Amino acid sequence: MPAPIPIPDELSKPFWDAADRKQLVAQRCRNCGRYQHPPQKTCASCASRRMEWAPLSGRGVIYSYSVMYAQRVQGFEDRVPYNMVVVELAEQPGLTMVTNLVEAENDELRVGAPVELTFEKLTDEITLPQFRLVR
Repeated sequence: MPAPIPIPDELSKPFWDAADRKQLVAQRCRNCGRYQHPPQKTCASCASRRMEWAPLSGRGVIYSYSVMYAQRVQGFEDRVPYNMVVVELAEQPGLTMVTNLVEAENDELRVGAPVELTFEKLTDEITLPQFRLVR
């Protein structure tokens, strides 16, 4: 069974549209300047509804990770062991994305390791932002 494909909704569509252009964006509050991901209708910091989409550098560090061995997630059964990585983005402490690390062996994963953005075209409509180690 193939891995599930993200389905953009009204709130996440600008994120996926930017990814299709090979850009990484996140919401930023026009009131307090804080970034947030995943997108929400209001700022998680000050509750403002004045949100905009802002470009990100695509640089960060591994904040946390896990290597998945169980074949429990539909569409990923034949990929074990695979990694799930929480990347803290350079723009702001606490601004994180859950993703996976590509072009690396699972035993190379280290908290604090620098990572950079890459993209994988999944379909004509969906391009997936991913990260790889900075070498």
